[in-house]
Amino acid sequence: MSITPQTEPLTKIKSRQMIEFLKSGKRLDGRTLTQHRNVKIEAGVIGKAEGSAQVTLGNTRVLVGVKIETGPPYSDTPNMGVLTVNAELLPLAHEVFEPGPPDENSIELARVVDRSIRESKALDLESLVIIPAKLAYVVFVDIYILNHDGNLFDASEYAAISALLNAKLPVVKVEGEEVKPTGEFKELPVRECPISVTIAKVDEALLVDPTLEEEVMASAKITITTTSTGKICAIQKSGGGAFTPQEILEAQRIARSKAEEIRSLIPGWGGRCG
Repeated sequence: MSITPQTEPLTKIKSRQMIEFLKSGKRLDGRTLTQHRNVKIEAGVIGKAEGSAQVTLGNTRVLVGVKIETGPPYSDTPNMGVLTVNAELLPLAHEVFEPGPPDENSIELARVVDRSIRESKALDLESLVIIPAKLAYVVFVDIYILNHDGNLFDASEYAAISALLNAKLPVVKVEGEEVKPTGEFKELPVRECPISVTIAKVDEALLVDPTLEEEVMASAKITITTTSTGKICAIQKSGGGAFTPQEILEAQRIARSKAEEIRSLIPGWGGRCG
């Protein structure tokens, strides 16, 4: 499964040109093989949401809103709050995206972001229980793809963690069997800042932050998510091609290095936990 839309293949001339550029260590947009596109992260862009962020990664643009409600915890995790991640590929983002219920691409994108948050333990779900087995905070992370020019996994992950760091938790108090809002707010308990780095394999080159054209040309992609201590907490591989063991080792080295660069751009992380 791949988040890359099924578009017309690149022209033979452009494909050859891309390969020739890669042999000289350059890409069609002028970047080096391990260079991200320009990254812009804005937090607090939706006034009515508890938290929000917008990420622009080259021409890819993603908006994330966080809403927080109260509800029953899951029966198998009665002492934990609830995290729900959803993704919507808006028709305005790309010509092949259609309105309607979530398709397999939306579901895959949501799962990748959800996994990075859960496996890194970024959100302290245990502190989001109000009454064990009865009531907890429910955190909704809603991802909206506004423009797709490649690497939706990373853009969505950066926006999601930025929105969680931006979110304010409505404080409630328990009086007997009633739960009442106090009108006060506090920071959402975000304890970690997972950062994903997606690497595409085009010919024999490993490309960080692939554009949509590069994704179309890629035989395979791998997304590696690391914590602030460099621990790998999630991996997602897509595409029909394969990575050699040496390429996997190189990819994880690149991912750790590039994650530190991106993490320094995440609003609110340095001030809270850095």
